[in-house]
Amino acid sequence: MLTPQSEAELAECIAAAQAPLHIIGGGTRGCAVAGDALTTQGLSGIELYEPGSLTLVAKAGTPLAEIETLLASEGQRMAFEPMDMRSLLGDSGTPTIGGAFAVNSSGPRRIQGGAARDYLLGVRFVDGSGQVIKNGGRVMKNVTGYDLVKLMAGAHGTLGVLSEVSLKVLPIPEASVTVSLAVADLAVAVQAMSAALGSPFDVTGAAYDPAVGLVHIRLEGFAPSVAYRQEKLTADLARIGTAETRQSSEALWKYIGSAAAFVGRTGDVWRISVKPSDAPRLAPQLGAEALQFDWGGGLIWALTPEGADLRTRMAQAGVAGHATLVRGSGETLAALGRFQPQARPLEEISKGLRRRFDPRGLLNPGLMDTDPMTPGRMG
Repeated sequence: MLTPQSEAELAECIAAAQAPLHIIGGGTRGCAVAGDALTTQGLSGIELYEPGSLTLVAKAGTPLAEIETLLASEGQRMAFEPMDMRSLLGDSGTPTIGGAFAVNSSGPRRIQGGAARDYLLGVRFVDGSGQVIKNGGRVMKNVTGYDLVKLMAGAHGTLGVLSEVSLKVLPIPEASVTVSLAVADLAVAVQAMSAALGSPFDVTGAAYDPAVGLVHIRLEGFAPSVAYRQEKLTADLARIGTAETRQSSEALWKYIGSAAAFVGRTGDVWRISVKPSDAPRLAPQLGAEALQFDWGGGLIWALTPEGADLRTRMAQAGVAGHATLVRGSGETLAALGRFQPQARPLEEISKGLRRRFDPRGLLNPGLMDTDPMTPGRMG
């Protein structure tokens, strides 16, 4: 395994490579491709932290836990709630800040605060030719240049290998409560979540767990404001059912964000993004053994028997969206691919970007391709 200890060494490794490279952040996502392993874990350390400016700069291999500890000491946090998928995928790596942005890891708070990419201010990365590229900056006012920052977030290391990231952080709210409502029907659950999200109460989480029949609505902010909003929201939801309030719910939202309900259960795990209003119509057509809903019903986690093609079932149901195979056997991944196939014009744009940033086809080849004949498609 190649383990560069600096950005310069990373650039040398890529420039000298004569064969494909399997880019690894913290090794927690199970996205293996053919090639020599290259990890960024040697590029670790927080380079700049200015609590007053709500900005932090860290090398890409810095563990998320190290960053979270430092931020907590100043009463701050990463608002995009990066997901920890290790238990679900059976991996034992260490989540890193570069890996979180490479996959655009975004948890339940996305419905209110945005995705991981929305907090990324600047990047440094090495492209497939070994060239070091910088884009964005270390402050929130920087708006110069092309937006390669957003392009790198979610590219899964196929356009370049992150070496440094600059991000915006936010204060930890003074108070956080979760209003839980007993609901047995998915359509009613989506109705309740939509009502909460459409209210003026600044909801930061809306999820439904059909296994226990509970809708969860999270409120955060200053204590008096949270208390007021909780009272009003509970009253508004009274027409649907009786709600209970949890004063401490951090563990609950980590459970939801990491799809922990499926840990230790056999089968494929899918992550499906649809319009919330389509969820009640689609869910019965998936043939899933278990389901969980986040983002107001717009994000569906589904546990299915091995080999089930949920993309075909979505098309048959007439539902538009994206279905990602998060966990599956090698055979299933080879047959279906990990990511939703793109429309031909978008696929051509993606291929053009990969040719521009990785002209030799070295970086995680095949990981995000949707052509069934592409080598390494099993991800």
